Order: sequence, then C-alpha cells, then structure tokens
Amino acid sequence: MSSERPSGILLVVSSPSGAGKTTLCNRLREEFPNIGFSVSYTTRSPRPGETNGVEYHFVSPERFQDMAAADEFAEYAMVHGNMYGTSARQVGEALGCGQDLLFDIDFQGGRQLRNRFPESVVLVFILPPSLRELEQRLRRRATDADEVIARRLKVARSELAHYDEYDFLIVNDDLDTAYDALRAVYVAALHRAQRQASIAQQLIEGQEALPW
Repeated sequence: MSSERPSGILLVVSSPSGAGKTTLCNRLREEFPNIGFSVSYTTRSPRPGETNGVEYHFVSPERFQDMAAADEFAEYAMVHGNMYGTSARQVGEALGCGQDLLFDIDFQGGRQLRNRFPESVVLVFILPPSLRELEQRLRRRATDADEVIARRLKVARSELAHYDEYDFLIVNDDLDTAYDALRAVYVAALHRAQRQASIAQQLIEGQEALPW
C-alpha cells in the first residue's frame, strides 16, 4: 500500500499595504501552528520592533543580487522600492515533506509561485473596504511619512488591478469576518482532491480488506 504523504499547500496572501494581511496571517498561524511561514529576504531596513530572521531576512542589495543570480529564490520582485524574495530551498523542503507554507507577498510573487508550482498554490487577495479607509489605516499606523503614504496609495490602485489573478477575494471590513473567510479557504484547501488523492488511492489498493 502507498505511504505517499498529501502534497503541501502554498497559501499566498496578498493585499495593498495597510489592508490587514499581516494581522490575518498571524491569526491563521496561531490557530494552525503546524503551517509554516515563509520568511522573505528583503533589502529594506528593519522597522522598529522587527527582528532579523523573524519578520524578514534583512540583506544588502548586493547580497540579494548574488542570491538571485545563483537561482536561490522561488520568486522575487521589487516592491515599494525594495527587493523581496522567497527561498527556493525552503519551498522545496516544505513540499518534499508535505508541509503547508503561508506567504505574505504581493501579486508578482504570487504569480511566479503559481507558474512554478501550479498544483500547490492557493492565492488569496485581501481587499480594503475603501481607499479612504486604507489611507486612514496607514496614517493610524504612524510608521510612514506623508509622501510614503501617498506612494503606497498609488501602488495600491495598481495592485488592486490584479485581483483577477487570485482564487479568492476577501474584504477586510470586519477583522473577525475576514478571518473566518481566510480560515475557510485554508481548511477547504486541505481537502482538495489532488491533496487527498494518495489517501483515496490507499483505500482503492486496500479494498480487499473491506468487509464488503
């Protein structure tokens, strides 16, 4: 009888900056501690309270370019003037052992992962209830200057234009409701046919042991 494990899920969650994807991802990880989190590499500077290797791996632009040239990234892209990338080794190891991975990345990274791992990727886009509300959230965060907020809002419009590349769209108007939707997507993905195919095959191969 086959002992093949179910394949891992690459759950990509994207949103404009300030729409709440990090909060939602953190809640999902709290409820499902077995899901791994893909810690991206980035060339941007750490924000107050961020720790290298926890929120991101902070590297120099030169180091990032060397890693990209060595094909060490499963995906990478320029976002808000800084480079971000996902370790190809981490993704390969997760898929190899059937572990699920959660990604907090933009549409460029999600597109690259889907092209590379089409059977494993689930794409979720978190929408703000309005651009006015998005601006208010960015200002309440109090981490960016006015010109940075203006640039983020401009980028948000271009990111929203890629909504049709995603499998699921969740409006984060109410945090609990939005989390319930994200949770439902993940739980449903756990039971996709291609993920559970090995279990079904085991039942077929072992049918002589069934009482009927």
